Amino acid sequence: MFDFLFQDTLGFYLGVFFVSLCVGSFLNVVIYRLPVMMKSQLQLEHDELIGKEVNQPEPFNLMVPSSTCPKCNSKIKPWQNIPVLSYLWLKGKCANCKTSISVRYPIIELITGFIPLGIAILLGPTLEAYALILMSYFFIALTMIDLDEFLLPDQLTLPLIWIGLLFNLHGAIVPLEDAVLGAVFGYMSLWSIFWLFKLATGKEGMGYGDFKLLAAIGAFIGWQLLPVVVLLSSFVGAIVGISMMIVLGRDKNIPIPFGPYLAAAGLLAALWGEEILNHYLRFAGL
Repeated sequence: MFDFLFQDTLGFYLGVFFVSLCVGSFLNVVIYRLPVMMKSQLQLEHDELIGKEVNQPEPFNLMVPSSTCPKCNSKIKPWQNIPVLSYLWLKGKCANCKTSISVRYPIIELITGFIPLGIAILLGPTLEAYALILMSYFFIALTMIDLDEFLLPDQLTLPLIWIGLLFNLHGAIVPLEDAVLGAVFGYMSLWSIFWLFKLATGKEGMGYGDFKLLAAIGAFIGWQLLPVVVLLSSFVGAIVGISMMIVLGRDKNIPIPFGPYLAAAGLLAALWGEEILNHYLRFAGL
């Protein structure tokens, strides 16, 4: 792992940062392409179901076709795809047609670099750090996809559950029993809230992807800190939602993606959950 490749502390931090920048570049591909792949597959299945003639689509996945400029379709050369640096070198424009490139791409790369760096600094070259770094990669992709599409793909949430359980097979973060219960309680708690809300109002308050995401968080950090995750995510989500209604005049019936708040709360709970819980209990006089 990172500590095998880099023998000193500074090397470990730099290794985590630069590897994570490269991962961030790949996450930009995942964030854009995975929803497109899912929609194409659903459309294909729908057409086959109604008996519509289906032509074999061109290959489109996370690897094929090569990345191109959306304006002029010129292929992006490898040296034009270096995280952050290529954006600065090209001055935020396509090398061929000079169309502006969204600043979102380098921002996601930087976020993917700095969050794992912070985890590395806090935890050092430990198995727990590697687990949370990998979890953070998934969280960044899920957050952006949910913000864009109101979607938490099974292709990301389900593997994340198993990854959390595998890391805790020998207690990397919590004992395996706590991780299994965390996955079960994480899913069932939001599933129960979903159905209680639906029975009471006739409306769906959240999506099934939220259940699976909380199950994944529980698989990493155990069942004990799930209340912290739910309280933090609900509190921040409520504040953001109310602020958007007051400041932006947003209709209260327009849904707000819950995945980003779950992801942020899950990472905070993984790093400082015990401290947050203790502060809350003292504040509540318990």
